[in-house]
Amino acid sequence: MKEILRRVFASNRPRPALAGVRGFAHLSDWSGPAAPKPGLGGGLRFGLSTGGGDDGDPSRFSRARGGGATYHRSVLLEEATHYLEPAPGKLFLDGTLGGGGHSEALLRLGAKVIGLDQDPAALSFARARLDQYRDNFGAIQGNFSEFGEILETVGIRGLDGILLDLGVSSHQLDEAERGFSFAKDGPLDMRMNPDAEVTAAELVNTCDEAELARIFYHYGEEKASRRVARAIVQRRGRKPFSTTSDLASLVATVLRGRGKSHPATRVFQALRIAVNDELRSLEEALAEVPRWLRPGGRLVIISFHSLEDRIVKSFLRRCSAAEIDRPEWPEPKANPERYFKVLIQKGLAPAPEEISDNPRARSARLRVAERLPTAVSKVDQEA
Repeated sequence: MKEILRRVFASNRPRPALAGVRGFAHLSDWSGPAAPKPGLGGGLRFGLSTGGGDDGDPSRFSRARGGGATYHRSVLLEEATHYLEPAPGKLFLDGTLGGGGHSEALLRLGAKVIGLDQDPAALSFARARLDQYRDNFGAIQGNFSEFGEILETVGIRGLDGILLDLGVSSHQLDEAERGFSFAKDGPLDMRMNPDAEVTAAELVNTCDEAELARIFYHYGEEKASRRVARAIVQRRGRKPFSTTSDLASLVATVLRGRGKSHPATRVFQALRIAVNDELRSLEEALAEVPRWLRPGGRLVIISFHSLEDRIVKSFLRRCSAAEIDRPEWPEPKANPERYFKVLIQKGLAPAPEEISDNPRARSARLRVAERLPTAVSKVDQEA
């Protein structure tokens, strides 16, 4: 069991592929000033209050639509563009390039964009779509958790904004052979990076009952996780699972009478997260953000389920608090990890018009934070 999970972790981080990034060395011409170094310690001098900022009223946005919707409908497109504030001379990272809709909106306004995606099909589509912006755009295959290493390899020193759209693309969901959805029968795959080693079928057919239940409960928040896991283990003893419809049908027999969504929705979400190690990737990417954003740079994240949003909220809360306190301390202390000012106190949801036009947007939440000036340690102040 541990060996399978180790392989999931390892296969979603194809480090040797970074050698190909050196072909983009010309992007170092875009580097500009370096971002501040985080983690300098106490005695911070920020002078900016947490909170405040824009109230995120969705009525202020006119529901822009990105091109290339046949591949993927970009969610909260105008809102994300608004908060990133693209302009000529600014450099952005689109860590989840997908069909390139968000990147195109930034490029139209004169910004430069480096796009990452682990799916070669998405990269091929986005490169063709954004070919007219080739002088301001670079697309690189890689997991967004690796973005720091990738930027170092191409010689980038700092960014004016980072966008992470954490959803699965419409193209991936609609392409039966990718195995993400039970709406169309296909192989039980679910790998965002087709070169990754472990598929959903392998997890379903080899994980023991306790581990399957853990995956369904923690990654899918499925309350009946033990019943589903038990049924899967009993059935696979007769015939292994190989297709999405086969698994979805089994889950539906266990979880009858569910609400509007298909009974297998949470189970499929859990398997997709496990196969692609999504939550760990998000945590690793967030840890790199303070190092790469320049003062005033914006972090915009679009999440699609509570697990992702919880991680993002916790990170922003920890890195925007002016002080931290513990019961054993006589008084609060300045927060040495205060890197951000949160611009939207509550996650911004799509407007009803967007949800009506694109039902897959209904669970999306957008959060925004702005990088504060460089932390100054007491040693630096005394120098």
